[in-house]
Amino acid sequence: MKNTFITAVVSAITAASVATSALAQMTEIGEGEGQLSIVAWAGYVERGETDKAFDWVTGFEEATGCMVSVKTANTSDEMVALMNEGGFDLVTASGDASLRMIAGKRVQPINIDLVPSWSSVDDRLKDAPWHTVDGVHYGVPYMWGPNVLMYNTEAFAEAPTSWNVVFEETTLSDGESNAGRVQAYDGPIHIADAANYLMFHQPELGIEDPYELNADQYAAALDLLRGQRELVSRYWHDAFIQIDDFKNEGMVASGSWPFQVNLLQADNVPVASVIPQEGATGWADTTMLHVDSENPNCAYMWFEHQLSSNLQSDLSVWFGAVPSVPAACTDGRGMQTQEGCDANGLAQFDKIKFWKTPVANCESQDECVPYYRWVSDYIGVIGGR
Repeated sequence: MKNTFITAVVSAITAASVATSALAQMTEIGEGEGQLSIVAWAGYVERGETDKAFDWVTGFEEATGCMVSVKTANTSDEMVALMNEGGFDLVTASGDASLRMIAGKRVQPINIDLVPSWSSVDDRLKDAPWHTVDGVHYGVPYMWGPNVLMYNTEAFAEAPTSWNVVFEETTLSDGESNAGRVQAYDGPIHIADAANYLMFHQPELGIEDPYELNADQYAAALDLLRGQRELVSRYWHDAFIQIDDFKNEGMVASGSWPFQVNLLQADNVPVASVIPQEGATGWADTTMLHVDSENPNCAYMWFEHQLSSNLQSDLSVWFGAVPSVPAACTDGRGMQTQEGCDANGLAQFDKIKFWKTPVANCESQDECVPYYRWVSDYIGVIGGR
């Protein structure tokens, strides 16, 4: 699967350019440039402004002299666009963005010999196909986890067992319909959530991979999303707007990230989360270095910093994610515990369908609908309200 998928995504890269790119631009780390700019998911690079207990930027700045600025991105497409524009050093990319940036030559190979803690990374992530091309690493693993079903515990007497509560009209435990009280993700990759739902409920479609859909499977997923459109109050992409909606706008169910669940629960909002019977999509995020980074020394210092088990541990607690450094679950250097990592999905790695970019030359069948179609068609779905 690895070689076939990578070949499809990076077909635009010639063999000669791959051979050239195999040589990392950095051969040694010099003095820091004094600054570092990072494109990151919300909650990924914290300096204690939201909660003083969670700050892994201030200490880094004091130790290195590299002052960190963060641009929050709400979707993978936004991350790709920002890296295409340039002016940033690092990006915390999910699997549906990382290979696009490699193929577009927006990121550079990483010299893992300059990252002393590389050996501490989870073996399942070191050569993961979303950041490794022909044995060349284009990033350092950061965090991973599932997309969860977040629900209001006052609207549900028991935890929902199916994603049907966001895909089909349903009467909830409070006696009211879910119509107008659910949300869906504002990104084309949400088509994979619909496909994942259909894998379970319509096996006759023959979907083997929610990111590899032939024309008929893709049409079925779009039909499901058109029905969902009648239920959705908002298509969310900003984590904090979703948090506000669950606090103040009567939302009762949505796909979400553990980050939102944690912050809402800390505010005593009656929410919980579950991975339903159909399973879940998910994200495995990799920190990648822009090909034209002006601050590569500071960037490599950050690579090592992000793998420190106390940062990994505290970020795991803060975001509700699983560390890329397994020792962060148990060594006691941070807030996380083995029980906490288990709750965040440590044992679910093989069950999560990690985000990846859909391509025409797919593995599971002769031809699949490529990502550019997902982009245009999803706009049509959510714009047809």
